[in-house]
Amino acid sequence: GTPVPVYVAAMGPKALRVTGELADGTLPYLAGPRTVGEFIVPTITAAATAVGRPQPRVVAMVPALVADDADAARSAAAQQLAFYETILSYQKVIAREQVSSVAELAAVGSAAQVREQLQRYLDAGATDVALSPIRTEPEDLAALWAVAPASR
Repeated sequence: GTPVPVYVAAMGPKALRVTGELADGTLPYLAGPRTVGEFIVPTITAAATAVGRPQPRVVAMVPALVADDADAARSAAAQQLAFYETILSYQKVIAREQVSSVAELAAVGSAAQVREQLQRYLDAGATDVALSPIRTEPEDLAALWAVAPASR
């Protein structure tokens, strides 16, 4: 049969090295564009190259909410994502990104603003972007669905 690709939610240096050596890629959640471009992509790529493997995929998993009221969207993101600020690995990502809150790593605002924020991940070297809905009401999901094709 066809091999099943293996992706690991790796963000730390050791986990990224092992992932680069053995897996097909990583699925970092809440790792912003700076972390993706300056740390994740170089670390995982170097590990894969060192053992003769192809460049791994980096699927940036980004919390997102398309909303006309960007302030309310940021507030919803802050409420939903606050838990992650208590976890050491995410604290390190927040520090690396030089943001004051994990909510700043969410793509929120108008459809155009969300697309622009997601493009930053691709520009930083992510091979793909996966959207993680901040709200799951049908209208919110429909708005994200409309943004997704433009975000690769």
